[in-house]
Amino acid sequence: MEKLKLDLPVLLPEIPDLKDQCVSRLTGTLEGREGIFRVHVKSEENPPQLCIHFDPDVITLHRIKSIAEQTGAQLHDKFGHLLVEVVGNRHARHARSITRMLNELEGVVDAFAGSSGWIRMEFDKSKTTIKDLIISLQDMGLSIKPASLKHRNEEGETLLKKESKSLDRSQKMNNDIEKPPAKNEENHEESEAKHEDDSHEHDQDHAHEDEESHDHTHAHGGIFGEKTELIFSLICGSLLGIGFGLSYVSTVPGWVSLALYVSSYFFGGFYLVQEAYTEVKAGNFEIDFLMLVAAIGAAILGEWAEGALLLFLFSLGHSLEHYAMGRARDAIKGLSDLAPKTALRKKDGTTEEVPVEELQVGDVIVIKPNSKISADGVVINGESSVNQAPITGESVPVDKMEYDDPESIDEDADSIDDKHRVFAGTINGNGSLEVKVTKLSKDSTLSRLIKLVNEAEAQKSPTQQFTDKFEKYFVPSVLVLVVILNFAFLVIDESFSASFYRAMAVLVAASPCALAISTPSAVLSGVGRAARGGVLIKGGRPLENLGILKALAFDKTGTLTEGEPRLTDVITFGDTEENELLKVAVAVESLSDHPLADAVVRDGKEKLGETDFPEAEDLESITGRGVKAKLNSSTVHIGNTELFEEADGIKLSDDLKQKVEDLEGEGKTTMIVRQGDRYLGMLGLMDTPREDAKEVIQKLRDMGLTHLIMLTGDNQRVADAVAKEIGIDDPKGNLLPEDKVEAVKKLREEEGDVAMVGDGVNDAPAMANSTVGIAMGAAGSDVALETADVALMADKISVLPFAIGLSRKTKSIIKQNLWISLGMVALLVPATIFGLSMGWAVIGHEGSTVIVVFNALRLLAYKS
Repeated sequence: MEKLKLDLPVLLPEIPDLKDQCVSRLTGTLEGREGIFRVHVKSEENPPQLCIHFDPDVITLHRIKSIAEQTGAQLHDKFGHLLVEVVGNRHARHARSITRMLNELEGVVDAFAGSSGWIRMEFDKSKTTIKDLIISLQDMGLSIKPASLKHRNEEGETLLKKESKSLDRSQKMNNDIEKPPAKNEENHEESEAKHEDDSHEHDQDHAHEDEESHDHTHAHGGIFGEKTELIFSLICGSLLGIGFGLSYVSTVPGWVSLALYVSSYFFGGFYLVQEAYTEVKAGNFEIDFLMLVAAIGAAILGEWAEGALLLFLFSLGHSLEHYAMGRARDAIKGLSDLAPKTALRKKDGTTEEVPVEELQVGDVIVIKPNSKISADGVVINGESSVNQAPITGESVPVDKMEYDDPESIDEDADSIDDKHRVFAGTINGNGSLEVKVTKLSKDSTLSRLIKLVNEAEAQKSPTQQFTDKFEKYFVPSVLVLVVILNFAFLVIDESFSASFYRAMAVLVAASPCALAISTPSAVLSGVGRAARGGVLIKGGRPLENLGILKALAFDKTGTLTEGEPRLTDVITFGDTEENELLKVAVAVESLSDHPLADAVVRDGKEKLGETDFPEAEDLESITGRGVKAKLNSSTVHIGNTELFEEADGIKLSDDLKQKVEDLEGEGKTTMIVRQGDRYLGMLGLMDTPREDAKEVIQKLRDMGLTHLIMLTGDNQRVADAVAKEIGIDDPKGNLLPEDKVEAVKKLREEEGDVAMVGDGVNDAPAMANSTVGIAMGAAGSDVALETADVALMADKISVLPFAIGLSRKTKSIIKQNLWISLGMVALLVPATIFGLSMGWAVIGHEGSTVIVVFNALRLLAYKS
């Protein structure tokens, strides 16, 4: 396992002492993450440096930086992050070669090329530049998709757009590729970035057109476009079939069949030769080269038909593999089509259609009925129902209404209630809306979701790490075996040609093509299906880990409960009418801004169904006890039992105290109401469980999750009451944030793997210390999107069983694929050693490759 040690210059705002609790929170949150071994602050440095020891195969530097920044740290931009989509990354094995070459580049800290075409790189800005990295990618035969270079990266640097292709590459090719970049390259990059900013508008006009042209140019494009490889493969097979048939016609000369076989070689080997040459040039001997050797060997032996069959099936298998992987990629790329390209901006009483890239924070846009919403924002005029399924996966449209204070939106848009907020890419219903834009198009929830999903593609899963290590030792072993088999004629009574043929057959049989694609195809399909269901899963590791869980820890407030108090009980004393009690309580509490007062006023008015209430005055708050005010010339006290022990007037009777204790025993907050010397009654309030919480908990139990605990800062009686109502058997109350971390650690010790479900903000340390951190309501929270391993886009817990079920299905399909791929190798290798022909070896080899890819595609149709 390769471990990296990096020093990140860190600023801790308003923290005077490195012994401050916030520093411990930062290091504790990071150290809890899987893949991070040690985190400490070097106080002797100026500024202080955060030293992190981590495994880049498990967690990326970019993810570490995001978590640190969300925890409150400000990091200097010493390291850069680059995520680009390329054309020319042909398949999983080629992606592995690209990964290896990228990690050898000067200044690259860590890089990974996913088989889907996305490449992630972390680099040291003092040693290399974005320009150099892009040129290096081009030198590897890859071209950058302009759409992935539209916006600035996380560090704020402008990425090179399509003009980067016009750079003078001849100068670069004349230089030694291994030569470190000159120090003054930074200045050159700045001028390049400035030039690029000047041409930004020109880029925007043509980027979409260029992107479309790229979409129709397959990595194996040619005269028939993206279908060229498939058509060449079919031509190869047709020529082979005709030649084979004519070989049995005695009147046809033998050279005709031979000519057809040679022609078949040309079409079947056309792309194989290109791939083999590229790999050998880079110093790699991948399967393409080995297959070419086997085909040439067959020709040398005069077995032209078998060599042509090898090339036909290999090229056909490749084209089907590309088709299937394309289907999986399309499931994710469909997210990019959700956002409209233009918006109707309202300015000075008129509307104009503008590109969404031109929208600024504070602009007002008009959303017509039954049209897509073009930007994240807050509704300031109109009411409608909005279909949020494209973002959150919710099947039922959500009602949206206007926010009554448009001027305050800019101050803290994220804190505004969801019923006022809309997201780019969602679909408006029958009402017309005016929306105040709160995020630029590149920062919208949809844009961030697309970016994070693409980053998730460029992450290794545990199984993929295993298969990579297996292949690392397996392939050389196969080559040694093939070399030995070439000399079998020295030991057994057969010709060299027979030994050579057997060796070539074994070479084909043992090539681990299916193994290489088995995991990436399943992860790609799983992540894509999850995204369409409103779940963001950040890579193969959490996707696999989610499926092995036996324990779940839930935050209570806002996760299992609604997150706000509701008026649940209205209990009158003596001859008091319920309406009288509610009117007095609403009149007094309407003067207070306390959350409990808001709940009494809101729910009290709803119960009464009236709008005309008496007016109270002279409200006085008694901290920790309650309030008092004047109403109809009498004094009204509302509060807890301590208030009436201290206030003047008649004290609470033992009978009334018992009623209060009974209600509080149910986990409810009580508010006693007294007008003058007359006790009118009491109100019970509670943060009520979500409607679907009980059903979800039961589903999770049915799925085999045996240990479900609830963590909350509320008192134990409240925790017990909520847990009893929804079916959780292990509630833990009175917990501070650090206590939640300890509870999760203890659960991991007992169960091995545990997920923490919370809102991604207050629960970040506990989520970091779990196997998988799951955040709810991520569509409305940037923090949740960044910190969680799994983000439920909707603020609903009901999608959690779907996410876990999908993970288990993915894990199952990965296992099936491993059995198919390794099983076929285990079957074919001894069979070819003992005489199975190369033709059957090719059929088994390519058949298993196609089977594992199409098996993975089943995930796209998964339903919980």
